[in-house]
Parts: sequence; C-alpha cells; structure tokens
Amino acid sequence: MHFQTFPHFSTLRNDFHASFLEFVGTFVFLLLGLGGIQAAQSLSDPDASAAIGENLPPMASDTQRYLYISTSMGFSLLVSAWLFFRITGGLFNPNVSLSLMLVGTIRPVRCAMYCIAQLAGAIAAAAVVRGLTEGRLMVNTALAPRTSPVQGVFIEMFITAALVVSVLMLAAEKHQATPFAPIGIGLTLFSGHLFAVYYTGAAMNTARSFGPAVVTGFPDSHHWVYWLGPFLGSLLGSAFYGLLKQ
Repeated sequence: MHFQTFPHFSTLRNDFHASFLEFVGTFVFLLLGLGGIQAAQSLSDPDASAAIGENLPPMASDTQRYLYISTSMGFSLLVSAWLFFRITGGLFNPNVSLSLMLVGTIRPVRCAMYCIAQLAGAIAAAAVVRGLTEGRLMVNTALAPRTSPVQGVFIEMFITAALVVSVLMLAAEKHQATPFAPIGIGLTLFSGHLFAVYYTGAAMNTARSFGPAVVTGFPDSHHWVYWLGPFLGSLLGSAFYGLLKQ
C-alpha cells in the first residue's frame, strides 16, 4: 500500500516528527507556565505557607497573584514559541491546531496528531510540577464563585478567539514581522489572562486545563467549559480570519 493512495498520510513521517516536537514544546511551555502559577498560588495558600517555615515571604495580594500568573503564562508562551516556532510553528494548543486546520494551513492528520501530542505534553508538565513542588497541585482552571458556566464558556470563547486570530495574523500569515510573532502571541495570552484569570482561570487552551485535571483526578464538575469554550473560540477566530482574507 502506498501513501500516495491516501494523500493525507503522505507526510506521516514528518507529521510524527513535528508532533513529537509539539509534545516537547507543550511540555516546556506548561512546565514554565504552570510552575509559575503553582508558585503564585503557594504565596497565598495558608497550608503551603505554613510548610515553608520561618523564611516565609510576605503573603501576595490577589492583584499581585493574578499579575504573577498572567506574566508566567504570557512569557512562557513567548519563550517556548520562539524556541520551536521555526520547527513546528510553536502551537502548543489543540484549539490553535484546529484553527490552522480549518484555514487549510495544516492537514487533518497532522492536526489530530498535534492535538494528541499537546494533550500528552500538558499531562506530563502538570505531573512534573506536581512532583517538584510541595503540597497539592494548585494550577487547575475553575470558575469564580459568581461566574456561571454559560459566562465561562463565552469568556473562554472570546479570549481563545483573540489568541487564534493573533496566531493566524502574525504567524500563519507570512510577512516581515513574522519572526517576531511569538512576542505578539505571548502578549495576547498575557492580555487574555489579565481579563479572565479571575473569572475562569483563563485557559485559552484545552490542553492547559486538561493536563492538571488528569493529574488531580478531575476535581471540577465544570471541566467541560474548557473544552466547549475554546472550541467555539477556534471556530470564531477562524471565521473572523476568513472574513478578513476575503
């Protein structure tokens, strides 16, 4: 049987190689990002603080903690995307992979393989953060007490759509500023966190929510929000990009 008979599988070897690098890139991105979130949460967690002892740093305010989290995620994506951008595109996000497939940048087979690699990389990163830090893992995304699941879905949809558009306009769309795309994409993730980290945890990425949820046993009954919201964001971002290209 020849791969030419099935054109979607004609680049399977390259797809495997790129997917492995997406796994590594997602692992690096979320190891740094989730590690920063774990540190920020530990500064405000009484149980974690008690375990540190006499050299306890000052307790962080909520505003400081949210800025710490936003900065950790934005800069970790910027750095990781810049490292892997020229090899795989530096996606690290199943929702971005879906959007690139929808606009015809990558084939369905590579999209599926990327998504699996990204979900696996997220699980590995969350497990390593759990193993390297004391106490419970505190990096799960969750809705704020007064944020309804419907609100959570739409918040995640809009911030994911913003991230998708930034990737499509800065990275998929080739121009003179393309080498600097990781900066704009990282700042978009940072901005999305500034808005949504209090309300939903600002996933903007199903893998980012899925990895910690697997490691901690799916403690949140609203985990589906972080599948539906970013999925709709992929569709919205791709549709908006399609309108811009007409």
